[in-house]
Amino acid sequence: MPLHARVLILARDDSLAGALAEGLDRLGWRTITARNVYAAIAALGDLQIEAAIIDTASYGDEARDLAFHIKASNGPRRLPVIAIGQPQAPDENSPFDLTLAAPLHAAQAAFRLETLVRTATAQEELELRTETFAERGRVLEPADSVAEPWRILAVGEPAPRFLSLSNALKRQGAELVGAFTAYTAFDYLHEQAFEAVLLWGGDNQAEALAIASGMRRNTRLYHIPAFLQLGPGGESTLSEVFHRGVSDVATFETPEAQTAERVIELARAYRYQVSIRKALNRARSSGLMDAATGLFTRDLFAAHLARLTYSAQLRNRALSVCVLRLAERPELLPLRVDGWVDRAVPQIGSMISRLVRAEDTAARLGPETFALALPSTRIQAARAAAERIAAVIGCTAFDAGEGRPPFVVEFDIGVAEIEADETPGRALERAAARLQQAKAS
Repeated sequence: MPLHARVLILARDDSLAGALAEGLDRLGWRTITARNVYAAIAALGDLQIEAAIIDTASYGDEARDLAFHIKASNGPRRLPVIAIGQPQAPDENSPFDLTLAAPLHAAQAAFRLETLVRTATAQEELELRTETFAERGRVLEPADSVAEPWRILAVGEPAPRFLSLSNALKRQGAELVGAFTAYTAFDYLHEQAFEAVLLWGGDNQAEALAIASGMRRNTRLYHIPAFLQLGPGGESTLSEVFHRGVSDVATFETPEAQTAERVIELARAYRYQVSIRKALNRARSSGLMDAATGLFTRDLFAAHLARLTYSAQLRNRALSVCVLRLAERPELLPLRVDGWVDRAVPQIGSMISRLVRAEDTAARLGPETFALALPSTRIQAARAAAERIAAVIGCTAFDAGEGRPPFVVEFDIGVAEIEADETPGRALERAAARLQQAKAS
Protein backbone atom coordinates (compact mmCIF):
# COMPACT_ATOMS: atom_id res chain seq x y z
CA MET A 1 0.00 0.00 0.00
CA PRO A 2 1.50 3.39 -0.99
CA LEU A 3 2.32 5.85 1.76
CA HIS A 4 0.36 9.11 1.51
CA ALA A 5 1.96 11.15 4.27
CA ARG A 6 0.80 14.76 4.50
CA VAL A 7 3.02 16.11 7.29
CA LEU A 8 6.78 15.79 7.74
CA ILE A 9 7.91 15.90 11.37
CA LEU A 10 11.59 16.58 12.04
CA ALA A 11 12.80 15.56 15.49
CA ARG A 12 15.92 13.89 16.86
CA ASP A 13 13.80 11.76 19.20
CA ASP A 14 10.17 10.94 19.93
CA SER A 15 9.93 12.56 23.35
CA LEU A 16 7.76 15.31 21.89
CA ALA A 17 7.12 14.20 18.32
CA GLY A 18 5.89 10.68 19.09
CA ALA A 19 2.59 11.63 20.71
CA LEU A 20 2.05 14.45 18.21
CA ALA A 21 2.53 12.13 15.23
CA GLU A 22 0.17 9.55 16.71
CA GLY A 23 -2.49 12.18 17.36
CA LEU A 24 -2.20 13.75 13.89
CA ASP A 25 -2.46 10.31 12.27
CA ARG A 26 -5.74 9.73 14.10
CA LEU A 27 -7.06 13.09 12.89
CA GLY A 28 -6.34 12.32 9.23
CA TRP A 29 -3.04 14.21 8.96
CA ARG A 30 -0.83 11.23 8.13
CA THR A 31 2.75 11.87 9.26
CA ILE A 32 6.26 10.69 8.53
CA THR A 33 9.21 11.44 10.82
CA ALA A 34 12.77 12.33 9.76
CA ARG A 35 15.79 12.64 12.04
CA ASN A 36 18.07 14.71 9.78
CA VAL A 37 17.97 16.99 6.77
CA TYR A 38 18.89 14.22 4.30
CA ALA A 39 15.97 12.04 5.32
CA ALA A 40 13.69 15.07 5.25
CA ILE A 41 14.71 16.04 1.71
CA ALA A 42 14.24 12.45 0.54
CA ALA A 43 10.73 12.38 1.98
CA LEU A 44 9.86 15.70 0.36
CA GLY A 45 11.03 14.41 -3.01
CA ASP A 46 9.11 11.14 -2.85
CA LEU A 47 5.88 12.11 -1.07
CA GLN A 48 3.18 14.74 -1.46
CA ILE A 49 4.10 16.46 1.80
CA GLU A 50 1.86 19.46 2.52
CA ALA A 51 3.58 20.89 5.61
CA ALA A 52 6.48 20.32 8.01
CA ILE A 53 6.81 20.53 11.79
CA ILE A 54 10.22 20.97 13.41
CA ASP A 55 11.01 20.25 17.07
CA THR A 56 13.37 23.18 17.51
CA ALA A 57 14.45 22.14 21.02
CA SER A 58 15.98 18.91 19.71
CA TYR A 59 18.01 20.72 17.02
CA GLY A 60 18.98 23.88 18.91
CA ASP A 61 20.70 26.48 16.73
CA GLU A 62 20.49 24.17 13.70
CA ALA A 63 16.69 24.43 13.54
CA ARG A 64 16.57 27.62 11.43
CA ASP A 65 19.11 26.28 8.90
CA LEU A 66 17.15 23.04 8.73
CA ALA A 67 13.96 24.95 7.91
CA PHE A 68 15.73 26.96 5.22
CA HIS A 69 17.15 23.76 3.68
CA ILE A 70 13.86 21.91 3.42
CA LYS A 71 12.06 24.95 2.00
CA ALA A 72 14.77 25.45 -0.62
CA SER A 73 14.74 21.76 -1.57
CA ASN A 74 10.98 21.87 -2.07
CA GLY A 75 11.31 23.74 -5.35
CA PRO A 76 8.23 25.68 -6.52
CA ARG A 77 5.95 23.96 -4.00
CA ARG A 78 5.07 26.19 -1.05
CA LEU A 79 5.85 24.33 2.16
CA PRO A 80 4.47 25.78 5.40
CA VAL A 81 6.84 25.07 8.31
CA ILE A 82 5.72 25.07 11.94
CA ALA A 83 8.28 25.34 14.73
CA ILE A 84 7.61 23.81 18.13
CA GLY A 85 9.42 26.01 20.61
CA GLN A 86 9.38 29.33 22.39
CA PRO A 87 7.35 31.90 20.37
CA GLN A 88 9.42 34.84 19.19
CA ALA A 89 8.60 38.34 18.00
CA PRO A 90 7.54 38.54 14.31
CA ASP A 91 10.55 38.21 11.99
CA GLU A 92 10.16 38.68 8.22
CA ASN A 93 13.36 36.68 7.64
CA SER A 94 12.27 33.70 9.71
CA PRO A 95 11.92 30.39 7.81
CA PHE A 96 9.05 29.43 10.12
CA ASP A 97 5.51 30.29 9.12
CA LEU A 98 4.38 29.73 12.69
CA THR A 99 5.91 28.99 16.10
CA LEU A 100 3.85 27.14 18.71
CA ALA A 101 4.85 26.47 22.30
CA ALA A 102 5.27 22.91 23.55
CA PRO A 103 3.49 20.74 24.42
CA LEU A 104 1.59 20.91 21.14
CA HIS A 105 -1.77 19.16 21.18
CA ALA A 106 -2.60 17.22 17.99
CA ALA A 107 -6.01 18.89 17.55
CA GLN A 108 -4.37 22.31 17.90
CA ALA A 109 -1.73 21.37 15.32
CA ALA A 110 -4.38 20.00 12.93
CA PHE A 111 -6.34 23.27 12.99
CA ARG A 112 -3.23 25.33 12.27
CA LEU A 113 -2.08 22.90 9.57
CA GLU A 114 -5.43 23.22 7.82
CA THR A 115 -5.12 27.00 7.79
CA LEU A 116 -1.50 27.08 6.61
CA VAL A 117 -1.95 24.43 3.91
CA ARG A 118 -5.09 26.06 2.55
CA THR A 119 -3.33 29.43 2.44
CA ALA A 120 -0.34 27.95 0.60
CA THR A 121 -2.65 26.24 -1.89
CA ALA A 122 -4.61 29.46 -2.39
CA GLN A 123 -1.39 31.42 -2.99
CA GLU A 124 -0.36 28.98 -5.72
CA GLU A 125 -3.86 29.07 -7.23
CA LEU A 126 -3.82 32.88 -7.32
CA GLU A 127 -0.53 32.83 -9.22
CA LEU A 128 -1.88 30.30 -11.73
CA ARG A 129 -5.24 32.04 -12.11
CA THR A 130 -3.47 35.35 -12.72
CA GLU A 131 -1.49 33.75 -15.57
CA THR A 132 -4.60 32.17 -17.11
CA PHE A 133 -6.52 35.44 -17.08
CA ALA A 134 -3.51 37.45 -18.33
CA GLU A 135 -3.46 35.27 -21.46
CA ARG A 136 -6.96 36.59 -22.14
CA GLY A 137 -6.13 40.21 -21.47
CA ARG A 138 -7.57 40.38 -17.97
CA VAL A 139 -5.67 41.50 -14.86
CA LEU A 140 -6.41 39.97 -11.47
CA GLU A 141 -5.37 42.30 -8.69
CA PRO A 142 -3.02 40.75 -6.09
CA ALA A 143 -3.94 40.17 -2.47
CA ASP A 144 -4.56 43.40 -0.56
CA SER A 145 -2.08 44.63 2.04
CA VAL A 146 -4.16 46.24 4.78
CA ALA A 147 -2.52 48.54 7.34
CA GLU A 148 -5.38 48.78 9.82
CA PRO A 149 -5.67 47.87 13.52
CA TRP A 150 -6.33 44.20 14.21
CA ARG A 151 -10.04 43.67 14.87
CA ILE A 152 -10.39 41.49 17.97
CA LEU A 153 -13.62 40.50 19.74
CA ALA A 154 -13.01 39.95 23.47
CA VAL A 155 -15.70 37.81 25.09
CA GLY A 156 -16.01 37.39 28.86
CA GLU A 157 -16.50 39.01 32.19
CA PRO A 158 -14.26 42.01 32.99
CA ALA A 159 -11.91 40.10 35.29
CA PRO A 160 -8.66 41.94 36.15
CA ARG A 161 -6.47 39.46 34.26
CA PHE A 162 -8.69 39.61 31.18
CA LEU A 163 -8.70 43.40 31.21
CA SER A 164 -4.92 43.41 31.55
CA LEU A 165 -4.60 41.11 28.53
CA SER A 166 -6.95 43.37 26.57
CA ASN A 167 -4.71 46.33 27.34
CA ALA A 168 -1.65 44.36 26.18
CA LEU A 169 -3.40 43.72 22.87
CA LYS A 170 -4.24 47.40 22.45
CA ARG A 171 -0.56 48.25 22.97
CA GLN A 172 0.25 45.96 20.03
CA GLY A 173 -2.13 47.77 17.70
CA ALA A 174 -5.35 45.85 18.22
CA GLU A 175 -8.82 47.37 18.24
CA LEU A 176 -10.98 45.50 20.74
CA VAL A 177 -14.73 45.18 21.00
CA GLY A 178 -16.02 43.72 24.28
CA ALA A 179 -18.91 41.28 24.71
CA PHE A 180 -19.98 39.98 28.11
CA THR A 181 -22.24 37.11 26.95
CA ALA A 182 -22.43 34.53 24.15
CA TYR A 183 -25.56 36.18 22.75
CA THR A 184 -23.85 39.54 22.48
CA ALA A 185 -20.75 37.88 21.00
CA PHE A 186 -22.66 36.23 18.16
CA ASP A 187 -24.57 39.46 17.50
CA TYR A 188 -21.23 41.22 17.00
CA LEU A 189 -19.82 38.36 14.89
CA HIS A 190 -22.78 38.52 12.51
CA GLU A 191 -22.78 42.31 12.28
CA GLN A 192 -19.06 43.15 12.14
CA ALA A 193 -15.85 41.71 10.72
CA PHE A 194 -13.31 40.37 13.23
CA GLU A 195 -9.92 38.75 12.71
CA ALA A 196 -9.75 36.85 16.00
CA VAL A 197 -11.92 36.12 19.02
CA LEU A 198 -10.43 36.20 22.52
CA LEU A 199 -12.36 34.05 25.02
CA TRP A 200 -12.03 34.36 28.78
CA GLY A 201 -12.23 30.93 30.42
CA GLY A 202 -12.28 32.07 34.03
CA ASP A 203 -15.33 31.16 36.09
CA ASN A 204 -17.46 30.17 33.09
CA GLN A 205 -15.25 28.13 30.78
CA ALA A 206 -18.23 26.14 29.46
CA GLU A 207 -19.69 29.25 27.84
CA ALA A 208 -16.35 30.10 26.23
CA LEU A 209 -16.13 26.60 24.74
CA ALA A 210 -19.74 26.81 23.57
CA ILE A 211 -18.88 29.97 21.64
CA ALA A 212 -15.89 28.26 19.98
CA SER A 213 -18.05 25.25 19.07
CA GLY A 214 -20.76 27.50 17.66
CA MET A 215 -18.23 29.29 15.46
CA ARG A 216 -17.00 25.98 14.04
CA ARG A 217 -20.57 24.98 13.16
CA ASN A 218 -21.13 28.21 11.22
CA THR A 219 -19.66 28.24 7.70
CA ARG A 220 -19.19 32.03 7.75
CA LEU A 221 -17.42 32.05 11.12
CA TYR A 222 -15.59 28.73 10.77
CA HIS A 223 -12.17 30.14 9.87
CA ILE A 224 -12.09 32.99 12.41
CA PRO A 225 -9.52 31.90 15.03
CA ALA A 226 -10.65 31.61 18.65
CA PHE A 227 -8.07 32.07 21.42
CA LEU A 228 -8.90 30.86 24.94
CA GLN A 229 -7.34 32.42 28.03
CA LEU A 230 -7.67 29.82 30.77
CA GLY A 231 -8.31 30.79 34.34
CA PRO A 232 -6.53 29.22 37.32
CA GLY A 233 -6.70 25.42 37.34
CA GLY A 234 -7.91 25.11 33.73
CA GLU A 235 -4.90 23.27 32.35
CA SER A 236 -6.42 19.79 32.77
CA THR A 237 -9.07 20.43 30.10
CA LEU A 238 -6.73 21.08 27.14
CA SER A 239 -7.91 18.03 25.17
CA GLU A 240 -11.54 19.13 25.34
CA VAL A 241 -10.57 22.73 24.60
CA PHE A 242 -8.98 21.93 21.24
CA HIS A 243 -11.60 19.42 20.18
CA ARG A 244 -14.29 22.05 20.80
CA GLY A 245 -12.74 24.30 18.15
CA VAL A 246 -10.31 26.57 20.01
CA SER A 247 -7.35 27.60 17.82
CA ASP A 248 -4.87 28.32 20.62
CA VAL A 249 -4.87 28.51 24.40
CA ALA A 250 -2.86 30.25 27.10
CA THR A 251 -2.67 29.09 30.69
CA PHE A 252 -3.05 31.47 33.59
CA GLU A 253 0.73 31.49 34.03
CA THR A 254 1.50 32.50 30.41
CA PRO A 255 2.95 36.05 30.31
CA GLU A 256 0.45 38.58 28.99
CA ALA A 257 2.84 39.97 26.38
CA GLN A 258 3.40 36.48 24.94
CA THR A 259 -0.34 35.78 24.93
CA ALA A 260 -1.01 39.05 23.11
CA GLU A 261 1.61 38.19 20.47
CA ARG A 262 -0.04 34.82 19.87
CA VAL A 263 -3.48 36.41 19.44
CA ILE A 264 -2.06 38.96 17.00
CA GLU A 265 -0.34 36.15 15.07
CA LEU A 266 -3.69 34.39 14.67
CA ALA A 267 -5.29 37.62 13.47
CA ARG A 268 -2.43 38.29 11.03
CA ALA A 269 -2.74 34.82 9.48
CA TYR A 270 -6.51 35.15 9.17
CA ARG A 271 -6.27 38.60 7.56
CA TYR A 272 -3.86 37.29 4.94
CA GLN A 273 -6.06 34.26 4.29
CA VAL A 274 -9.06 36.53 3.71
CA SER A 275 -7.07 38.79 1.36
CA ILE A 276 -6.09 35.76 -0.77
CA ARG A 277 -9.71 34.59 -0.96
CA LYS A 278 -10.88 38.06 -2.01
CA ALA A 279 -8.24 38.19 -4.74
CA LEU A 280 -9.35 34.79 -6.07
CA ASN A 281 -13.00 35.82 -6.05
CA ARG A 282 -12.23 38.81 -8.27
CA ALA A 283 -12.26 36.35 -11.17
CA ARG A 284 -16.08 36.52 -11.06
CA SER A 285 -16.03 40.16 -12.21
CA SER A 286 -13.46 39.60 -14.97
CA GLY A 287 -15.99 39.37 -17.81
CA LEU A 288 -14.70 35.92 -18.80
CA MET A 289 -17.06 33.81 -16.72
CA ASP A 290 -20.26 32.05 -17.79
CA ALA A 291 -22.89 34.80 -17.84
CA ALA A 292 -25.73 32.67 -16.47
CA THR A 293 -23.95 30.95 -13.57
CA GLY A 294 -20.83 33.02 -12.83
CA LEU A 295 -18.67 29.87 -13.20
CA PHE A 296 -15.68 29.28 -15.46
CA THR A 297 -16.69 28.69 -19.07
CA ARG A 298 -15.76 25.44 -20.76
CA ASP A 299 -12.85 26.96 -22.71
CA LEU A 300 -11.54 28.97 -19.75
CA PHE A 301 -11.73 25.88 -17.54
CA ALA A 302 -9.83 23.79 -20.10
CA ALA A 303 -7.02 26.33 -20.28
CA HIS A 304 -6.80 26.70 -16.51
CA LEU A 305 -7.01 22.96 -15.87
CA ALA A 306 -4.03 22.45 -18.18
CA ARG A 307 -2.05 24.95 -16.10
CA LEU A 308 -3.25 23.35 -12.85
CA THR A 309 -2.24 19.90 -14.04
CA TYR A 310 1.25 21.00 -15.02
CA SER A 311 1.66 22.81 -11.71
CA ALA A 312 0.46 19.81 -9.67
CA GLN A 313 2.84 17.45 -11.45
CA LEU A 314 5.73 19.92 -11.11
CA ARG A 315 5.04 20.46 -7.41
CA ASN A 316 4.15 16.81 -6.70
CA ARG A 317 0.76 17.86 -5.36
CA ALA A 318 -2.52 15.98 -5.55
CA LEU A 319 -5.14 17.32 -7.97
CA SER A 320 -8.61 15.86 -8.45
CA VAL A 321 -11.37 16.62 -10.92
CA CYS A 322 -15.10 16.05 -10.49
CA VAL A 323 -17.90 15.99 -13.04
CA LEU A 324 -21.45 16.61 -11.82
CA ARG A 325 -24.42 16.24 -14.16
CA LEU A 326 -28.10 16.61 -13.40
CA ALA A 327 -29.63 13.15 -13.18
CA GLU A 328 -32.25 12.29 -15.81
CA ARG A 329 -35.14 11.45 -13.52
CA PRO A 330 -38.47 10.65 -15.25
CA GLU A 331 -40.41 13.24 -13.26
CA LEU A 332 -38.13 15.98 -14.63
CA LEU A 333 -38.92 15.24 -18.29
CA PRO A 334 -41.96 17.55 -18.60
CA LEU A 335 -40.10 20.23 -16.63
CA ARG A 336 -37.20 19.99 -19.07
CA VAL A 337 -39.55 20.29 -22.01
CA ASP A 338 -41.17 23.39 -20.52
CA GLY A 339 -37.77 24.96 -19.70
CA TRP A 340 -38.08 24.98 -15.92
CA VAL A 341 -34.88 22.99 -15.43
CA ASP A 342 -33.02 25.47 -17.65
CA ARG A 343 -34.37 28.29 -15.48
CA ALA A 344 -33.00 26.56 -12.37
CA VAL A 345 -29.48 26.10 -13.76
CA PRO A 346 -28.24 29.65 -12.99
CA GLN A 347 -29.26 29.21 -9.35
CA ILE A 348 -27.63 25.78 -9.25
CA GLY A 349 -24.41 27.19 -10.69
CA SER A 350 -24.43 30.05 -8.21
CA MET A 351 -24.85 27.57 -5.36
CA ILE A 352 -21.92 25.49 -6.62
CA SER A 353 -19.69 28.59 -6.70
CA ARG A 354 -20.51 29.29 -3.04
CA LEU A 355 -20.09 25.68 -1.90
CA VAL A 356 -16.51 25.22 -3.14
CA ARG A 357 -13.37 26.63 -1.56
CA ALA A 358 -11.98 29.87 -2.98
CA GLU A 359 -8.94 27.97 -4.30
CA ASP A 360 -11.12 25.46 -6.21
CA THR A 361 -12.15 26.01 -9.83
CA ALA A 362 -15.80 25.38 -10.70
CA ALA A 363 -17.00 25.41 -14.30
CA ARG A 364 -20.07 24.88 -16.43
CA LEU A 365 -19.19 22.39 -19.17
CA GLY A 366 -22.64 22.04 -20.70
CA PRO A 367 -26.31 22.93 -20.20
CA GLU A 368 -26.61 20.62 -17.16
CA THR A 369 -23.00 19.53 -16.60
CA PHE A 370 -20.54 21.07 -14.17
CA ALA A 371 -16.91 20.36 -13.30
CA LEU A 372 -14.60 21.02 -10.37
CA ALA A 373 -10.82 21.14 -10.15
CA LEU A 374 -9.67 20.64 -6.56
CA PRO A 375 -5.97 21.33 -5.89
CA SER A 376 -4.16 19.53 -3.05
CA THR A 377 -7.09 17.12 -2.82
CA ARG A 378 -6.99 13.33 -3.07
CA ILE A 379 -9.78 11.37 -4.69
CA GLN A 380 -11.59 10.38 -1.47
CA ALA A 381 -11.81 14.00 -0.28
CA ALA A 382 -12.83 15.14 -3.77
CA ARG A 383 -15.70 12.66 -3.87
CA ALA A 384 -16.80 13.78 -0.40
CA ALA A 385 -16.77 17.42 -1.59
CA ALA A 386 -18.82 16.61 -4.69
CA GLU A 387 -21.33 14.57 -2.68
CA ARG A 388 -21.66 17.39 -0.13
CA ILE A 389 -22.44 19.87 -2.92
CA ALA A 390 -24.97 17.47 -4.44
CA ALA A 391 -26.60 16.92 -1.05
CA VAL A 392 -26.99 20.65 -0.34
CA ILE A 393 -28.45 21.38 -3.77
CA GLY A 394 -30.62 18.28 -3.47
CA CYS A 395 -32.34 19.90 -0.48
CA THR A 396 -33.26 22.98 -2.50
CA ALA A 397 -36.71 23.32 -4.10
CA PHE A 398 -36.88 25.01 -7.52
CA ASP A 399 -39.88 26.72 -9.10
CA ALA A 400 -41.90 24.56 -11.53
CA GLY A 401 -44.50 27.12 -12.54
CA GLU A 402 -48.02 27.88 -11.48
CA GLY A 403 -50.04 24.85 -10.50
CA ARG A 404 -47.02 22.58 -10.06
CA PRO A 405 -45.18 21.73 -6.85
CA PRO A 406 -41.51 22.80 -6.65
CA PHE A 407 -39.02 20.22 -7.85
CA VAL A 408 -35.64 19.01 -6.64
CA VAL A 409 -32.65 17.75 -8.61
CA GLU A 410 -30.06 15.04 -8.12
CA PHE A 411 -26.58 14.63 -9.58
CA ASP A 412 -24.64 11.84 -11.19
CA ILE A 413 -21.04 12.23 -9.96
CA GLY A 414 -17.72 11.13 -11.42
CA VAL A 415 -14.34 11.76 -9.76
CA ALA A 416 -10.73 11.16 -10.81
CA GLU A 417 -7.35 12.03 -9.33
CA ILE A 418 -4.88 13.19 -11.97
CA GLU A 419 -2.00 10.75 -12.25
CA ALA A 420 1.65 11.40 -13.03
CA ASP A 421 2.18 12.46 -16.67
CA GLU A 422 -1.59 12.29 -17.33
CA THR A 423 -3.23 14.96 -19.48
CA PRO A 424 -6.13 16.95 -18.02
CA GLY A 425 -8.38 15.79 -20.85
CA ARG A 426 -7.72 12.15 -20.02
CA ALA A 427 -8.47 12.79 -16.33
CA LEU A 428 -11.80 14.42 -17.22
CA GLU A 429 -12.61 11.46 -19.46
CA ARG A 430 -11.99 9.08 -16.56
CA ALA A 431 -14.21 11.17 -14.29
CA ALA A 432 -16.95 11.24 -16.94
CA ALA A 433 -16.65 7.46 -17.41
CA ARG A 434 -17.16 6.96 -13.69
CA LEU A 435 -20.17 9.25 -13.90
CA GLN A 436 -21.61 6.91 -16.52
CA GLN A 437 -20.82 3.90 -14.33
CA ALA A 438 -22.59 5.50 -11.39
CA LYS A 439 -25.60 6.24 -13.58
CA ALA A 440 -25.72 2.62 -14.84
CA SER A 441 -25.59 1.25 -11.31
